[in-house]
Amino acid sequence: MAADVRVEQARKTYGDVVAVDSVDLEVAAGEFFTLLGPSGSGKTTTLRMIAGFEQPDSGRIVLGGDDITNRPPYSRDVNTVFQDYALFPHMTVAENVGYGLKVKGVSRRGRAAQVEEVLRMVRLQGYGTRKPIQLSGGQRQRVALARSIVNQPKVLLLDEPLGALDLKLRQEMQVFLKALQRDLGMTFLYVTHDQEEALTMSDHLAVFNEGSIEQIGTPAEVYERPATEFVAGFVGTSNILERNGRRFTVRPEKVRLVPATDVEIGEPGQIRDVVYLGALTRYVVDLDAGGELVALQQNLESSSADALEQKGRPVRLTWRPEHTFTIPPRETPVQGGTTL
Repeated sequence: MAADVRVEQARKTYGDVVAVDSVDLEVAAGEFFTLLGPSGSGKTTTLRMIAGFEQPDSGRIVLGGDDITNRPPYSRDVNTVFQDYALFPHMTVAENVGYGLKVKGVSRRGRAAQVEEVLRMVRLQGYGTRKPIQLSGGQRQRVALARSIVNQPKVLLLDEPLGALDLKLRQEMQVFLKALQRDLGMTFLYVTHDQEEALTMSDHLAVFNEGSIEQIGTPAEVYERPATEFVAGFVGTSNILERNGRRFTVRPEKVRLVPATDVEIGEPGQIRDVVYLGALTRYVVDLDAGGELVALQQNLESSSADALEQKGRPVRLTWRPEHTFTIPPRETPVQGGTTL
């Protein structure tokens, strides 16, 4: 599939601070691609360079095969959705959505038809005469989306658009956004620091850290085969152990707790802490050989009292070899993990 967006060796500095360091990125046409990382990792700066709000010190930005590195934002076939909605408070919903069409010289009748159609797509039909202040946070975010897609840009850039919403609404909007992107067939490039958002919505994601990309892959590849120690720790929760000169990672849900007397395999240890989470219980185990492991177990038949009674008990921890992944040296991040 052809690439809609290519970032080639992009570098951006602010004084002595290197915000983006020789980043290479390719986003296929029609996919939901997420830039994931903590604050200050370079993901938003990369998005802003694609949008044209920032100019790279070196490297190229290519959109649909055309070099747009030096083009101003208004001449790039992209639109951006921000966290704060950026709606005009004095305009109605319909006027907000149709503003870009008006600037382009689309007739009033043509604008009305397109605005009505896009409001239907974002499930806001009948809301055209309302003002932004009369809407909920989720509705305002959908107005911002409608305004950004009504011009049918090649790529929609989304800069942490759900950050201001509460948890339940944010989860609902994640499902809505993915369905909207699939229906439109438009390329979405999404920035977030929320691992759940990235895993829920993305076709592919790039994990940023300190201005560089540590790993690119599908959500399953990045979660189940982390390429670096940073990825293992940032995308979900992961255990990191060193045994016989090998440092490796294993996810908590892959670790099984068995009674200390049951088997002579696995890692012996003692349960130090128990956290009851409703459907799951998290066990923190101090290992006899040094270090600790976190294990997650479903509460299929056990109660909170059953779980909490396990604190202080000796256990053995086992996992399947294919669920462990060697962590390569930090200074040589790679594009994918290796099963060992």
